[in-house]
Amino acid sequence: MTPDLRRYLVGLRDLSDWQARLADPARHWRAGYSARMLAERWTSGADLPPEVAALMDPPTTLLYAIPEYGVPVPGRGADSQCDLLALVRSGGHIGVVAVEGKVDEPFGPTVGDWLADGGANRRDRLLGLCGLLDCGADPPPDLRYQLFHRTAAAVVEARRIGASLAAAIVHSFSPTHRWLADFEAFAAYLGQQATRGTATDRQLSDGLTLRLGWASDPSAGKET
Repeated sequence: MTPDLRRYLVGLRDLSDWQARLADPARHWRAGYSARMLAERWTSGADLPPEVAALMDPPTTLLYAIPEYGVPVPGRGADSQCDLLALVRSGGHIGVVAVEGKVDEPFGPTVGDWLADGGANRRDRLLGLCGLLDCGADPPPDLRYQLFHRTAAAVVEARRIGASLAAAIVHSFSPTHRWLADFEAFAAYLGQQATRGTATDRQLSDGLTLRLGWASDPSAGKET
């Protein structure tokens, strides 16, 4: 099947254009690596991959998506670089979905290690992220920092465009569901109960719905 790239709003002609947007196009675009697997899965049909659509409210339609999309988050430093940012119509509402593709690679440093390896701005950034997520400002040091800024990116972009749903979805291609425990621990800190193949919602103080979900690609193995 020829990939349908019309909904990818960065002028994609083929998947080599997606590859060119990566920070390291040669190293990150390899068979079995998350960047390439994510691109191939999301462009294999005309809409959302079924395992991602299952985490949305039916009927769900993909309106547009942008690979390697940077979202400014509080504090000095780099944007939160989403592997893919999608705008969807879900259950009659508009939602922003920040997608993180994973195979075997972890979610980066823990909060404790990330704070210890930087200056005061990192504490300011973490406070800002926790403010966006309506959670405690002193999270456990063993939680993964990447999950905070990626989820906050969905919130920032949803508020920017006036969406009613902000979703942070891990799209896993790991047959053993590696790093699921880290995701579950992060969700629990936010007061949400998450596991693979399901979505969990919480309303933020301004009424925005925050959704967390773990989608497992069918080729990565059966759900058990």
